[in-house]
This record gives sequence, C-alpha cells and structure tokens, in this order.
Amino acid sequence: MQKKIIEKGPLLNEQGGLAEAGYATSLIRQYRRKDIKANSLRIKEWDYYLVSDGRKAAAFTIADNSYMGMLSASWLDLEEPSEITKSEMTVLPRGKFHLPETSERGDISFKNAKVDIEFRNDGKQRRIHLRYPRFREDQTFWADLILSETPKDSMVIATPYADDPKAFYYNQKINCLKVKGSVQIGSERYIFDKDAYAVLDWGRGVWTYSNTWYWSSASGEIGGHRFGFNLGYGFGDTSAATENMLFYDGKAHKLEDVTFEIPQKEDGSDDFMSPWSFTSSDGRFEASFTPVIDRKSDTNVLVIRSDQHQVFGTFTGKAVLDDGTVVIMKDFPGFAEKVRNRW
Repeated sequence: MQKKIIEKGPLLNEQGGLAEAGYATSLIRQYRRKDIKANSLRIKEWDYYLVSDGRKAAAFTIADNSYMGMLSASWLDLEEPSEITKSEMTVLPRGKFHLPETSERGDISFKNAKVDIEFRNDGKQRRIHLRYPRFREDQTFWADLILSETPKDSMVIATPYADDPKAFYYNQKINCLKVKGSVQIGSERYIFDKDAYAVLDWGRGVWTYSNTWYWSSASGEIGGHRFGFNLGYGFGDTSAATENMLFYDGKAHKLEDVTFEIPQKEDGSDDFMSPWSFTSSDGRFEASFTPVIDRKSDTNVLVIRSDQHQVFGTFTGKAVLDDGTVVIMKDFPGFAEKVRNRW
C-alpha cells in the first residue's frame, strides 16, 4: 500500500517529527529548517544535479551537512570509460550555505580560491555555472548549463526513522529536465543539446548516523516520448511509501517495491561491474543493467566514512505504466548506486 500525501501544510509537527509520512508528486508539504527540533549538527541539506546524453555526463553538488560542507563536480566519458571527481570541503557551515527551503525557486552559490559554483533558479529555468581551477592537473573545468521544461510530476517522499522520532528525510527527484549548454576542460569543449537530460536530487532532513541506500535513475526519450524513472530504498521506515516511480511525458506512475540484485564475487563482496538485475514486487519494472563505469570513492576520516559506488550503464527490459502500457527499454542510459555512510 502506497500512501499519497494530498494535504498541504508544514512538513514537521510541533515535536519536530514528520507530520505525515508518504509520497507525493510535488512539494506539497513545506520544509522549514527552523522547525527542526533535533541536534543542528544532524541536519543535512543538498542539491545534486546529473546531466547526461548517454555519451558524456557531468555531476554537480552543493551540500551543507552542518558539520561539513561539500562542493563537488564530476566529468564522465561513457563511451571511452573514464571519470574524474573533485570535491572541496568546508568546516561547520551549519546552514550558512542558505540552501533554499523549496526546489521551485532560489539561488545557491559558493566561491573561494579553489571553486566557484552556482545553482540559479528563477522559477522558470535553472542555470548551473561552474569554474573549477586545477580540476584535471592544471586545467579548469568550466560549465554553463540551462535546465528547462520542468515536468509537471516529480518523485517526492517524506521518510521517518523508526529509531529516532526527530529524524526524517524529505526528498524530491525531478527527472527528465531538458538541458542545453556546454562544459569545457582545458581546450576540450563538449556541448549538451537536444538529447541531453538532467535529474535533480533535492534532499533536506535529519539523518541517523549509519545508513545504506540504493538509488537508480534514468532520463531520456523512448519512441518520441520523454521517459525516466527513479528507484530506491535502504534507509528509514518506508512502510508508508517507496520512492519508486516512472515518468512518461511528464506524468508520474507509482511503483511498489523494487529490488537491486548486485552480483557477488567469490569472497562475498559486491561485483559492481558485472550485470545487475532489477525486479519489482508488482511486476511493473523488470530490467537488466549493464555497467560501463563505476564512479567510486571511499572516504574514511575518524568516525566519518562514506563508501560510494555510482555505476553508470544501460538498462534493457520493461516498465509498465498505470494504464498497462508497456515501455520497452533497450540500452537505455542511466545509473544505479549503492552508498554506505557513517556520518
């Protein structure tokens, strides 16, 4: 059973817990940082954009995790697999990044000697600007991208934690944003145009210390129709709703549970670069995933650890819309990830 949130109002109640758990297709509940009753060092807020045309991809992050801020950029070649990711950290931002309390409009920017990054949103279109000196050796990573044509529906979920009534995660994924613009590293320039799409991962919440999550996303076109999906699970109490959703010409189609089946090596560890399979409890998403590149990192500093595997590749299989229409995926580009955090 998937509980849909239909009443507008504050996200949190007077005790600082979620007023209502469940899913929606827009930010129907209002997030306000001042309503949080938990320790302020547990607040985590971020905007993450991924832009891709299936041949190249770029990712950009501005995150305020209260005790640590992070500014990050990635450049990936999906044809001749390679990737580079660089990040800058700040100490104790504690809300000083002023991430907007809604995804509908608002600007974020950060600039120092190492990185200059901006996410601008006037309510009609979004603009990503990046200047990252010494991104690849002594070469600067430049990006100037316009994201437009925001679909009517998106994936929104309000997730509580059973072991902490003041912990929650309020998340929106906006798939299938149209992209135009260019990136440049050194003298190499790449233009994203008509077949480029983006996803926004907009996250606000209070997290518990140790978590593992699985997330998969894809955006593009199939048969002349804009199509994408968001799949995920692994943290919090998702008994009210999952975040699994299909998007077809701007309309959301809700799924039940989806399981990521990652192959195992002989020693029992995950074999991220062998083909995965995806299976849904309602039979509406069944696919194989062929990896191309694993954007991995393992940060381990004292009590903080983040072990990340964001694997890019292609999906082949089927997705079934609410009316029974079957969408056939054949080498459809996207990614799937497994992230373990102690933070």
